[in-house]
Amino acid sequence: MHIENVIMIINVRNKCKLVEDRLSKKLEDMSLEELWQLFPIFLVKHNKEWADWYDEEATAILSLIPAKYMVRISHIGSTTIQNIWAKNIVDILLEVRLAEELEIVKNILVENNWLCMSQSTRRISLNKGYTEQGFAEKVFHLHIRVVGDNDELYFRDYLRENHNVAKEYEHLKLNLWKKFEHDRDGYTDAKRKFVKRYTKVAKEKFIGRY
Repeated sequence: MHIENVIMIINVRNKCKLVEDRLSKKLEDMSLEELWQLFPIFLVKHNKEWADWYDEEATAILSLIPAKYMVRISHIGSTTIQNIWAKNIVDILLEVRLAEELEIVKNILVENNWLCMSQSTRRISLNKGYTEQGFAEKVFHLHIRVVGDNDELYFRDYLRENHNVAKEYEHLKLNLWKKFEHDRDGYTDAKRKFVKRYTKVAKEKFIGRY
């Protein structure tokens, strides 16, 4: 057998072993690199069903969380903007009254199949639809914030009203997709300047909207 074939077989076996090791791990036991490999950046054309996904999930969340904690629940992110490509992930913003209520709300959701991605004193991010085998059919990111921490609403509204800016954002994301396919933080950081710029413009235009 030629040495090239031997090397190819060894490489295939090593890759299979890596996949087997990854599949045997729980998500919480995976390294950041393993998670990025399992859950790459992947953009798709706008899907009209995303609005229905949001409605269904928001209704489910509202049935779990006592009304006294909630101020507003909103569909945010690129899946709210028609005719631009986006990750097949629906982002939801849930605003609560007080920072002390973040942990209460998080615990209720974790008990109901949401996974905590990150947490700080005033922000918590959860997800649903991430499995050891990869993305489920429907995937959600839930951002829990104290009321008023809602820049995403202004950015969303501005892109909805300014098609050219929305398409510029789409172009940026498509250019970044392959470069940061397995680096979610890098992908987010590379969009930050654009998002901050138009969020500032939006908050000046829509003063006091939220």
